[in-house]
Amino acid sequence: MSMVGGLRRMARLARRMRRVDLSHPARSPLGSTVVNCVGYRDGERLADAGGVAETVRHLRKHTGRGGFVWLGLHEPSEAEFEGVAELFGLHPLAVEDAVHAHQRPKLEQYGDVLFAVFKTVTYVEHERLTATSEVVDTGELMVFTGPDFVVTVRHGRHGSLGPLREALEARPEQLAQGPSAVLHALADHVVDEYLAVVDAVQDDIELVETEVFAPRTGTPPDPGRIYQLKRELLELKRATVPLARPLEALIARPPAVLDPAIRPYFRDVADHLARATEQINAFDGLIDSILQAHLAQVTVAQNEDMRKITAWAAIVAVPTMVCGIYGMNFAHMPELGWTYGYPLVLSVMATACLLLHRGFKRNGWL
Repeated sequence: MSMVGGLRRMARLARRMRRVDLSHPARSPLGSTVVNCVGYRDGERLADAGGVAETVRHLRKHTGRGGFVWLGLHEPSEAEFEGVAELFGLHPLAVEDAVHAHQRPKLEQYGDVLFAVFKTVTYVEHERLTATSEVVDTGELMVFTGPDFVVTVRHGRHGSLGPLREALEARPEQLAQGPSAVLHALADHVVDEYLAVVDAVQDDIELVETEVFAPRTGTPPDPGRIYQLKRELLELKRATVPLARPLEALIARPPAVLDPAIRPYFRDVADHLARATEQINAFDGLIDSILQAHLAQVTVAQNEDMRKITAWAAIVAVPTMVCGIYGMNFAHMPELGWTYGYPLVLSVMATACLLLHRGFKRNGWL
C-alpha cells in the first residue's frame, strides 16, 4: 500500500473514532428499537417527558406551533411500529416499506406526510483487498416528515444518526426551521457519506491499478480482486443513482410540507450526489479498463511463453532429426565407416543449435 493510501486510511479511522460517544443521550445500543425520542421548540431541546406517546402529547399540548418531535427507531417489527404509525397517522403502505426495508431510494407523499427512503453506505476497512473482501456495506434509512414530527427508521449495522443530532442541536437556528431542516440534514448526511466512501474506494482502485501496471516481479495480480471491486461499485451505484430523481422532485416540485426556506438547500445536496455518481461511473469505467489491461497482459505473457517453447522446440528438433536419421539401422549409410563421422555430426548439430539460439535471441523469442 502506498504511503498516501495509508495516511488516508488512518485519517478515516480517526474520524470514525471521534464520532463514537455512547454517553450522549442521542445514542443507545443497537439492541433497542427506540433509539431516541426528543421534542424541540424554536431549535431548543425540550426536557424529557417520558415515552414516545407522552413526548408527543406534551409537545402538542404545551408548545403549539414551532415545535416538533424527532423519533429515531432501529429495525422495528410490525408490532413495535404499529403504535407509532397510529400515533402519527402514517400510511399503511409507507409503514410496510419502513418495516420490511429492501427499498429503492424514493420519495412519496401521503397527505401532509412526506416519506423518503435513502440507502446508507459505509466503507469496510480491511488490511488487504482480496477476492472476497467486503468493501461497501449498505443499509437503509426511512424518514417520515410531518408538520410536527420526524420519524427515522434505520436498517443496518451502521449509519448512526447520533452525531448528526448533536450537530443540529449545536445549531439551534437551523433546527428551529422544523422537520424540513431535519430532512435536509439527513439527506445531506447520507450524500456526504457517499462521497467519503467514494474517496475510500478510490484508494483500493489505485492500489489494484498500481499492481496491474507495475513491473512483473512475482505472482501476477489476482483478477478476482478486480471483479470484487466491480461488484462493490455496483452496490454503491444502486444506492446513489436512484436518489437523483427524489432530489429533483424536492427541487422542482416541492411538497407543501417542505419549508420554502429549506428548498434551495436541496440543490446543494443534489450537486454533491451528482459528483458522487460521476465519480462512481468513472471508477466503473476505470475498473473495466484495468481488467482489460490485465487480461491483455496475461495474453501477452502466454504468447511470450509459447514463443519460448516454440524456439526451444525448434532448437531441439535439429539434433532429434539427425539422430533419427542415423538411428534407422540401414546397412549402407553415408559416413558410417568414417573415423571422423561421429565428431563431425556432433559439430554440425551443435553449430545448428547455436545458430538457431542466436537467431531466436536476436528476435526476442528467447
